[in-house]
Amino acid sequence: MGLDEITRRVAAAEAAAGRAAGSVQLIAVSKVQPAERVEAVLRAGHRLFGENYVQEAQGKWPAWRAGFPGVAVHMIGPLQSNKAKIAVELFEAIHTLDRPSLATKLAQLAQARGTSPDLFIQVNTGSEPQKAGVLPEGVDAFVAEARGMELPVVGLMCIPPEGVDPAPHFAALAGMAARNGLAGLSMGMSSDFEAAIAAGATHVRVGSAIFGARDYGPRAG
Repeated sequence: MGLDEITRRVAAAEAAAGRAAGSVQLIAVSKVQPAERVEAVLRAGHRLFGENYVQEAQGKWPAWRAGFPGVAVHMIGPLQSNKAKIAVELFEAIHTLDRPSLATKLAQLAQARGTSPDLFIQVNTGSEPQKAGVLPEGVDAFVAEARGMELPVVGLMCIPPEGVDPAPHFAALAGMAARNGLAGLSMGMSSDFEAAIAAGATHVRVGSAIFGARDYGPRAG
């Protein structure tokens, strides 16, 4: 499909929803993608990327940042507390704040550094036992707790359950964000980003539709 087609579809979805052009940020999810594919997207002028693994991102983005000014990389995968120090130095935003212990760790790092990446709280909108994220009924309290630690919470993130209509989950997340005064909504992936934009997404996370299918075969190193 490619970057041009996805960019066109994002713009069309913005227009269809009556939203301003450029109001949705397209995160190109580059995890486990060959370097040549990522570099092609960088050369095309795209500058916002998403990664799921701290060590993978650490190994490839410093060099690309040096070669392509203006790059921003967001953490969109689960974040272990023991990787938090690297993460806050590596990413402009973290979309997966999902538990009090991680909030405490990020607050300690922010105090030590004097700065912090933007943070999105991950919400488990489907209350799935196997999935990370704050349960819907706990969102308001967790937002307040994180704000009490002076963390820069800018929005909410969700990954709807597989095989269901994502639209109600997107609408629910938008409602939670609105009542907490949060402008950011990180929701929507390759298969459903247009529905997410219709529901108010500010960040959509698209990988395979931009880069092509991932190969999860044996990886070097």
